[in-house]
Amino acid sequence: MIAITRTLTGLARYPQMALVLFVAVLGLCAATTAGNMLEILQRRNAVIEASSILEKLESRSPPPSQAVAVDVSVPRGSSFLEGPSASVAAASLLQRLTGAVRRMRGNILSSQVDLQGPQAKAGFLTVSASFEIEQASLQPLLYDLESGMPFLFVEQLVVQAPQGVSENGKLKGTITVSGKWQGGK
Repeated sequence: MIAITRTLTGLARYPQMALVLFVAVLGLCAATTAGNMLEILQRRNAVIEASSILEKLESRSPPPSQAVAVDVSVPRGSSFLEGPSASVAAASLLQRLTGAVRRMRGNILSSQVDLQGPQAKAGFLTVSASFEIEQASLQPLLYDLESGMPFLFVEQLVVQAPQGVSENGKLKGTITVSGKWQGGK
């Protein structure tokens, strides 16, 4: 209380000092306001620049499609052979092998399902087939079998080159393919 009284009496004695102090406080407020305004204007310019860059980038990219993007490297379907019984699951395995050979313009000459082989107890079903196929289609056939769903494993592949003109240049071979069956779930 005493300090306030002394300050007021000092300002009353020296009115020019009060005027200088008033102008100093007023200048400090004006400087603070100007600094804040300058910062706001800088942020506004940064937002405008970022918006123009974004517009340029969006104009270069193709419009987004309505469909959800799907990872094409991951095959669809179950990774196990499906079927209520081992016979049905082995039939689907044979159907998958036959379909793959036919897609490569080959022919299945004979086939055999092995439900009681050495791996049957571990839940694997095995199919063997004799086939005819063009030489250029052999690698795509193996890729088709091993990359799709369900997961299939080529256990054995024996290929014989054509011997003579009468075989039309097709390879003959046998293939043994197996797949994991989880049981009748």
